[in-house]
Amino acid sequence: MTTARFLTSSDLADLASPPEYVDAVREGYRQRGEGASAKPRSTLRNGDPPGMLFSYAAILPDTGAMGGYMYSAGFGEVDAWFVTPLFDAESGEPLALVDGAHMNPFKTGAAGAVAVDELARDDATNLAVIGSGAQARGQLKTTMTVRDFETVNVYSPTKENRESFAAEMNRRYDDAAVGAVASSAAAVENADVVITATTAPDPVFDGDRLEPGTHVTAMGQYHPKKRELDHTTIERATYVPDLRDRVSQDAGSFISAMEAGVVDEDDIHAELGEIVAGEAEGRTSDDEITVFDSGGTGIETTAGAYLLYQKAMERDLGTEIEFAPASEALQG
Repeated sequence: MTTARFLTSSDLADLASPPEYVDAVREGYRQRGEGASAKPRSTLRNGDPPGMLFSYAAILPDTGAMGGYMYSAGFGEVDAWFVTPLFDAESGEPLALVDGAHMNPFKTGAAGAVAVDELARDDATNLAVIGSGAQARGQLKTTMTVRDFETVNVYSPTKENRESFAAEMNRRYDDAAVGAVASSAAAVENADVVITATTAPDPVFDGDRLEPGTHVTAMGQYHPKKRELDHTTIERATYVPDLRDRVSQDAGSFISAMEAGVVDEDDIHAELGEIVAGEAEGRTSDDEITVFDSGGTGIETTAGAYLLYQKAMERDLGTEIEFAPASEALQG
């Protein structure tokens, strides 16, 4: 018999800061770039009631942890529930069972921030955020830790939402002017970095409007028939996914561009982890346009969950639960 820790979202609230998430996730992607195991999302769809069951996982040997997400979305409650099992990467024993909802915007945002740090110009000062929900908040809070942005232009279709988001973030950041704009075109204009964090099924800006040297992080869609980025953006950019194996599965922007004959699989430059680990080049010139296609992986999930687990253990948070090893429990 062994014990693990059950950690609720309340246990985890404000336990880790955005820079800590970024550091943990960067280290996770470094390990992936050096060969750590990770598989893309598995999606099971249900017709009645309509819903989806997702799962993905990763092993981070240097961190000493392995795990990932299993989560549901839709069904009768029309909501989402995130469960993260976390295991010791040496013994295989369970360490924790984490209610993963609280960390989701931060660990996903941290992956985007790592990509910005690797792929955006060092002198990037103008940020565009398209989207104003929880994921956009996580992306902004983490990305603000890797560059000194002076202006942040926010767009989402609902005026009240974008203005509320901008006002909240303007109060948070003294050194950056955060403002709501009336269109995605206005947000993208003169942007050095563009973040898309939406539920839109179709492209949210015109790729012709991107200035040379812009970096784009797209994280809102992971569906083969939905895309936040148009063909022009994909064609113009050096394309970097979180996992290469995910691209043909649910990277809708790249899949659509391939179907249109604009790009092919040879245009997948490298995984983010390969760049973090120094196995592939990142940005090579000030004029290069780069795209990070973030669909969510077990890499950032495991890295973020282990960070929170360590902090929770230091503060003795959570509830102990027991697990029986198979050698004891498998009685037949």
